[in-house]
Amino acid sequence: MAETTSDDEKRETWDTFGELVNMTPSALEKWLATDASRSAGQHKDGGESTGHASGRAIVEILRKRKGDLTDSDYAHMRKVNGYVHRHLAQRPSGDVRDSRWRHSLMNWGHDPLDES
Repeated sequence: MAETTSDDEKRETWDTFGELVNMTPSALEKWLATDASRSAGQHKDGGESTGHASGRAIVEILRKRKGDLTDSDYAHMRKVNGYVHRHLAQRPSGDVRDSRWRHSLMNWGHDPLDES
């Protein structure tokens, strides 16, 4: 059963998602097509990683009008927000440009090297 979300919760989720997801739908799609994207993250039974599947869902959410978002879209946005917050707190030292840490975050729609 989908959990219902109040208007205030939706607004907060939307705002946080907008701050954390800094990749455009087209940039995220392009990234998801790379070998680096496919190899990052946790894979169940050799299939698609959780983050890669999440990235595809994020592209769909980003392409929707706000008024067309469902409760399940908001639930996924909350999952993305939590993941990105947790993962950012685990930033490794040194150059992260080609790190699995960065690649995993990018699968979730956040490029930590994008300062815009």
